[in-house]
Amino acid sequence: MDILLDPILLSLVLLGIHAYFGREIIHRGIIFTDIALGQFAALGLAIALLLNLENFSYEFAVAATLGGALLIYLAEFQKRFQEAFIGLAYAFAAALAFLLLSKSAQGAEHFLSLTAADILFVPRQDILHTAIFYAVIAILIYFRERYLRNRWRELGFYLLFALTVSSSVKLAGVFVIFAILLAPALVSHLLRRGLIFAWVYGAAINVAGIVASYYWDLPTGFTLVFFQSAAALIVFLILAFVRRSAGEKR
Repeated sequence: MDILLDPILLSLVLLGIHAYFGREIIHRGIIFTDIALGQFAALGLAIALLLNLENFSYEFAVAATLGGALLIYLAEFQKRFQEAFIGLAYAFAAALAFLLLSKSAQGAEHFLSLTAADILFVPRQDILHTAIFYAVIAILIYFRERYLRNRWRELGFYLLFALTVSSSVKLAGVFVIFAILLAPALVSHLLRRGLIFAWVYGAAINVAGIVASYYWDLPTGFTLVFFQSAAALIVFLILAFVRRSAGEKR
């Protein structure tokens, strides 16, 4: 339990803030936003690694993610093709990160860790710092929803989301953050439940994935992605089958 406690705590901390953003993103219909911004954060980390400035990797990740968030915000002015633009932004950031890391002796290993990190050994101090940072983000979200209006409100959403993702990707990787953000939020929408359900459901899947990765000796990050995505796909297909059957009976 000592080994499993820290990754479980980290997964719950990540879930706490990302479930909120996931529900917002699904509601807005901009599904690729998370993985695109996550990849921009990974791009910033890759640049820091290439320049041997790992002590400033967080600053590079924040700068790259804020730049990506500004691009996606500007894409809102072209609503019709916004999702296509976001998908291409993700492909651009992923390809550039890989090309940069290909110049490093351990480029493939670094790229893999940025995709889905092994959260089994994240220091507890980093988890505590992340929890405090997310608490500050949550307070800013409250003020954004209460006091900002129109374009400032939208810009605030993207900037806060970018700050959150740039911190998360360094700890867990792009795919892990995408799965934790999207899967619980999707299931809560499918079952017409709220944010609290997304937290409880997502926490249960997180714990199951981490425990399975430990006992089966599997990479923790990719196991977590598999459990979250598989569970959400199963719920989606079951509900689709049930609703189609009900429609045929009517």
